[in-house]
Amino acid sequence: MMLVESFFGIFKREKFFGFEKQFKNFTELEDAIRDYIEYYNQKRIEIKLKGLTPIEYQKLVLN
Repeated sequence: MMLVESFFGIFKREKFFGFEKQFKNFTELEDAIRDYIEYYNQKRIEIKLKGLTPIEYQKLVLN
């Protein structure tokens, strides 16, 4: 459960707090959450993963 809480804490800090009024409806908020999940899981560079994105690190470990 800790990872989910961590993810949403990061999401709220980076994409929600201070931006609440930019979402005109629930659909826009839902789209922003989906986009952030894709970014978080596939594109962000993580120092703990040797400076790689999660996808790059996964490929490195599995090969």
